[in-house]
Amino acid sequence: QVQLVESGGGSVQAGGSLRLSCAASGYRNWVGWFRQAPGKGREGIASVYIYGGRTAYADSVKGRFAISRDNAKEMVYLQMNSLKPEDTAMYYCAAGTDWGSSMTDIQALREMTYRDWGRGTQVTVSS
Repeated sequence: QVQLVESGGGSVQAGGSLRLSCAASGYRNWVGWFRQAPGKGREGIASVYIYGGRTAYADSVKGRFAISRDNAKEMVYLQMNSLKPEDTAMYYCAAGTDWGSSMTDIQALREMTYRDWGRGTQVTVSS
C-alpha cells in the first residue's frame, strides 16, 4: 500500500518559487504530480520514474518546474520556479502504477495511470 503525503504549498507572488514535497512510502515505478484549479479538471504536470530518473512534463510547466526524487528518503519533489497566477491550484502527488520505464510521457501524465493519491497541498500565486 502506497501512502502519499504532500507538503510545501503556500502563497507566493508571481515570479516566485516554491518546492513541493511528496512523502511516498512504499511506492515503485512512477510518481507523478497533478494539479486541479477551481472549476477545472485534474492536470498531470510532472512525473518521474524512480528507478532510472526518466521524467515527463506537461508543456504548461516545461522549463519552469523540475521533478526529482530521493529514493533513500522515499521522497519526490517538485521545484516550481517563475510561478504564474495560472499555476494556482491544489497540487496532488500520485503513485501506484505497474507501468515501467516503457511508459510514454502521455501515459505518465494521465490521471488514470495511478491508483493512489495524496490529499493535496494548495498553491496560490498572486499577481
